[in-house]
Amino acid sequence: MTTPTPPSALAAPPGDATVRDTPRSFDITQLAASLTSTGVAWSIAAGELDDHSRDWWPVSIGWAQRGELPARPSIVASATSTPDVASVLVACRRAGIPVTAQAGRSGVCGGAVPASGGVALDLTALRGILDIDERSLRVRVAAGTFGPELETSLRTRGFTAGHFPQSFDLSTVGGWVACRGAGQYSTRYGKIEDMVRGLTVVLADGTVVETGGAGPRSAVGPDLTQLFVGSEGALGVITEVELVIHPLPRGEGRRAFSFDTFSAGLDACRRILARGATPAVLRLYDIAESTRSFERDRNVLIVLDEADPGLLEATLAVVDEECETAASEDVALVDTWLAHRNDVSALAPLWARGFVVDTMEIAASWSRLERVHGDVVEAMAAVDGTILATVHQSHAYLDGACLYFTFVGNPAQDADGYYRAVWDAGSHAALAAGASLSHHHGVGRHRAGYMREALGSGFGVLEALKDALDPMGILNPGVLGLATAGPA
Repeated sequence: MTTPTPPSALAAPPGDATVRDTPRSFDITQLAASLTSTGVAWSIAAGELDDHSRDWWPVSIGWAQRGELPARPSIVASATSTPDVASVLVACRRAGIPVTAQAGRSGVCGGAVPASGGVALDLTALRGILDIDERSLRVRVAAGTFGPELETSLRTRGFTAGHFPQSFDLSTVGGWVACRGAGQYSTRYGKIEDMVRGLTVVLADGTVVETGGAGPRSAVGPDLTQLFVGSEGALGVITEVELVIHPLPRGEGRRAFSFDTFSAGLDACRRILARGATPAVLRLYDIAESTRSFERDRNVLIVLDEADPGLLEATLAVVDEECETAASEDVALVDTWLAHRNDVSALAPLWARGFVVDTMEIAASWSRLERVHGDVVEAMAAVDGTILATVHQSHAYLDGACLYFTFVGNPAQDADGYYRAVWDAGSHAALAAGASLSHHHGVGRHRAGYMREALGSGFGVLEALKDALDPMGILNPGVLGLATAGPA
């Protein structure tokens, strides 16, 4: 963060990039003065504003190559504490200025894009472990703490959080919670909502709320912690998170198999979970993805587990029994996956060559997965310009699993139009087949238009919560399909 500029000198310098959707401009002179008086650092430097205009929404790769930005904030404020966040929100509410909470900005749905302009609230200075209860296996951590910092700190004490999203190096604990993220070891450790035990949240009016934390479970009305998990900064700004942790596992085991059909692989995964086995990684790839990733012309299943040796042995025994009719593959395939699991370097070069590439992850019950698989692939492939639509199963549970689709297209001209057409086709097909709209990437702005279809009459409840907690509409306007209209 740069040194604050005196309010009298405020005049947001123009950046070199073109802003695609010019947001409403705000007079930030009084806001800057207010932030300065409370000790909150801020910046209007062009590079800073441009940097905080983006997240990892794949379509924005194409925009960047054309010298475009999705939107630009008027000012970047950097919070170092919960009181800092409260000060920013109080000042913004008073002035009617929208606030987009940001941290690692690793989301892929545009949720951290400041589409309404206003304040980009940088939370990455809220970092570090605040408290650890080794007996109760809990850690309290500042929301801006990045994945490697948390995991390294825990491992030096003999523990792990067990949460390893693909964005691990780029994402923060608060971002995991705000977007309801999933780690690649989720079948063993659960998704982030399974790990959270309490939160500190700042509401739009600056009120600081503490949720949960008293015990492992409670019956004290609705779970207020889960109200903010997945709220994507629209209901409040998360500043601290309490998580359950685990002793470092003493054993690890790996397996690899392949199946004649994707359906047969799915059924093997279902049977494994039905018997109570929960290997940390249980990932099934269709033939196209198996060929690309493993050079196998079959449907590859890779398995990795880490646990106490006795539990590990029992889990892998179940896996072996339920995969006994599959072809056994070299466990080196697991090493191949581990080496490349977070590599997204191929995306930008493909966009640069005119290809449009993205992924869509949904979840459904086992009884619906095969229909969802077929309908979504068919819908994506039917869009003019699509070259390939593939799938893998990435996270499995007792009652269902996540399917992770990848599409590649080479539209003749309108890349943005093609991108939206594929997403429309795939999303409507998934919802019609009984799947969720998202499993772990969240909604952001990209999927906002499907929220009413996804939630039905429940969407009105979400709108009512937004109106009650943020009546001025300043918190991350537009995410989750909530109205962008705020104060005039």
